[in-house]
Amino acid sequence: MSTQVETRPEAGTEPSAVRAVADHVKGYWAEVRSGEVGALPAVAGIIALCVFFGISQPVFLSVGNLANLFGQGAAVACIAMGLVFVLVIGEIDLSAGFASGVCAAIMAVILTDWGMPWPLAIGAAIATGVVIGLLLGTLVVKLGIPSFVVTLAAFLAFQGIVLMILEEGSNITIHDETVKAVAGGNLERWQGWTLLVLTIAAYAGLQLNRWRRRVARSLVHEPLAVVVARIAALGALLTATVFLLNLERSANPQIISLTGVPVVIVILGALFAVWTFVLHRTRFGRHLYAVGGNREAAVRAGVNVDRVRIAAFVICSGMAAIGGIVAASRAASVDPNTGGSNVLLLSVGAAVIGGASLFGGKGTVRAALLGGAVVAIINNGMGLMGLSAGVRFGVTGAVLLLAAGVDAMSRGRGKLFGRH
Repeated sequence: MSTQVETRPEAGTEPSAVRAVADHVKGYWAEVRSGEVGALPAVAGIIALCVFFGISQPVFLSVGNLANLFGQGAAVACIAMGLVFVLVIGEIDLSAGFASGVCAAIMAVILTDWGMPWPLAIGAAIATGVVIGLLLGTLVVKLGIPSFVVTLAAFLAFQGIVLMILEEGSNITIHDETVKAVAGGNLERWQGWTLLVLTIAAYAGLQLNRWRRRVARSLVHEPLAVVVARIAALGALLTATVFLLNLERSANPQIISLTGVPVVIVILGALFAVWTFVLHRTRFGRHLYAVGGNREAAVRAGVNVDRVRIAAFVICSGMAAIGGIVAASRAASVDPNTGGSNVLLLSVGAAVIGGASLFGGKGTVRAALLGGAVVAIINNGMGLMGLSAGVRFGVTGAVLLLAAGVDAMSRGRGKLFGRH
């Protein structure tokens, strides 16, 4: 739910900027009190974790570790973005982790064993993800099998398929430089600055144009000061990030220089922009939320519920394929553990921690990125502290439980305040 001022200026008057901002803040706080916390817990968690790890392990705040964080969390963030679409409609996909492994294995075989060019290999991997999503969605929607059962069966089956593709456990090394650059490459410094300017300009244009259109139509709108402050805050954050990543972060710059914005950040940003547009600016996105909020009402409203639900699974598995490509690029290889281990749990956890609801009807792509950041920070920071994998799993599980508890409580407060 957007945090917009729920008041309109009286005819012939316009409230001062200070009063308008104050009313906006009051409206936002009222939404928080009613249970509509959105991404606030994830943002607060990121800040608290960064402060804690920065104090306990100063190397955590180093430029090199900052770049490493993006690489560590990229694959999980991609899968989590796809899972948001399934969670929004009130379903679950337990196979997303190993689906990413299947797609990565197919890409590796086409690249290495068949010697085909990278566009064909990546295209085949993504196409495989789309087919997987189409199959899962059809089984759930057309046959009426619960998504938990279908995707759990796929979770088990895909482990076997990965083993068969990799000939019972072999490791395939990826030599293609373009594929390895997906998670290991960096932009030139000037490219980073150019992309920064274009990103801020595009964001500012969209925000100001939206504000202008709503004012022109006498619709409820945020104060201009809030819009400008949001643009300025994002601009400052991105500028600081690009500046830091453009610094030299190699331990031996005389041997190898390591500067520039990682390519994987650009990929995550592009995926975020595309899927955010789909969710919030298209009819399909509105239908997704309608199906997740009240399926029967969506049917009465003329929504093709079956098509929307199947499409959600297709997007989920397609994003899992991209996550598998990123993971294979980072490791420069594919093995039976690609997409396995804790990948699925961390991906689901990232979506839920960021604010997506397990009950359907609520979730954003931003939630996946923020939740992915929380998961990556926990793993990275505890790794720097020398804590065991068991402790890291325990803490991540506790954070996930806390996030699910916040979601459940927010729904309870929403009902209390008359929001269904």
